[in-house]
Amino acid sequence: MIKLYHVPLSPFCRKVRLVLAEKRLEVDLVEERYWERDPDFLRRNPAGKVPVIRIDGMQIGESSAICEYLEETYPTPALLPQDPKERAEVRRLVGWFDDTFFRQVTVNVLYERVNKKITKSGYPDSRAVKQGLQATRFHLDYMTQLLDQRRWLAGDVMTLADFTAAAHLSCLDYTSDVDWHRSAAVKDWYAKIKSRPAFRGLLADQVAGFIPPAHYADLDF
Repeated sequence: MIKLYHVPLSPFCRKVRLVLAEKRLEVDLVEERYWERDPDFLRRNPAGKVPVIRIDGMQIGESSAICEYLEETYPTPALLPQDPKERAEVRRLVGWFDDTFFRQVTVNVLYERVNKKITKSGYPDSRAVKQGLQATRFHLDYMTQLLDQRRWLAGDVMTLADFTAAAHLSCLDYTSDVDWHRSAAVKDWYAKIKSRPAFRGLLADQVAGFIPPAHYADLDF
């Protein structure tokens, strides 16, 4: 049995969960309070971060390394294109959301609103939240530009880029911090992703102290 150490509202963990579910791999989810710096967990990943996966007799940390391994060892269905140029575009967008979007939006909104409370590390910085919400508009507009030219974010087929973006947005959607009225194209794209069987586990997540909005699990939102 594959074992994934995760936290429910981590976009990096959610990305891995989506890939596992899309490839129909059974997984045992273990919620890990990584901020407590448990020695056993630090032996699994000295970086002290989630996700960490136990698979095929080894342990892998970092979501990108995990997803690349899953793609290479369980290639069906494919989430990375065969064409090098198309593959590069997928990786570029994965980096965009895991780096730029994460720093500008996720850290300022999700981490301030949720993570600080869960980890008991202080109170939300309203200026950071405001800055993050403003940045969200820029990213939604950029996604709109991409979707005006393509069926999916990186091209004509769904890829890891779509799962990565959806993982980040789903975390923000849990706290009702996505303005779905800003872009019909992005909303339609997210509805397609959200309706996939791979997404069901994410929609069932419950985080103590935080109640998701009614539309969170609504496939026809």
